[in-house]
Amino acid sequence: MVTLRPYRSSDLEALYHICLVTGDAGRDASALHKDPQLIGHLYAAPYGVLEPDRVLVAEDAAGVAGYIVGTYDTERFAARLEAEWWPALRQRYADTSGLTEADRGRVAAILRPHVSPADLVAAYPAHIHMNLLERLRGQRVGSRLLQAWRDQAKADGVGGIHLGASAGNSGGVAFWTRSGFVPQRQVGSTVWFGMDLA
Repeated sequence: MVTLRPYRSSDLEALYHICLVTGDAGRDASALHKDPQLIGHLYAAPYGVLEPDRVLVAEDAAGVAGYIVGTYDTERFAARLEAEWWPALRQRYADTSGLTEADRGRVAAILRPHVSPADLVAAYPAHIHMNLLERLRGQRVGSRLLQAWRDQAKADGVGGIHLGASAGNSGGVAFWTRSGFVPQRQVGSTVWFGMDLA
């Protein structure tokens, strides 16, 4: 039995763990990273800390095994990250000696955060990230998480959602397309999607 529920602060370590073990285009990235939190610093934890009301988790008998995180206002969230999230991490990772190449790539993204394409943000101001452990896949848990997040966003007046998916994650790209997201463009290894909620 899988339960969807609102995020609790005690779920933060689960966000980090799930983000790591799905962080290589949906596969386990643990072997690539000496620092197991680096991926989560970028794609999961800040949402739990800064916008916990925009996080839902999927929990089974073994614990939290999936999440959807996001924000209704990408530009405002980016400003909060710059003021409240990145400064401490930039100090923490000022010295990257001893880190792996993959770690250093994540540190580079902390130093110069990724920016969603401006026209995509204008059309679809919200954005999300979602990941599930292998044991939850194929049970429509992702569809349920997405539906719950989307329904709440629509009820709150959000006009559209965007997201980026790794082009190498064929299962993820197929899921987002099946779920009603429309591919907008590919930039490097990222496929950008949008969904109109209006």
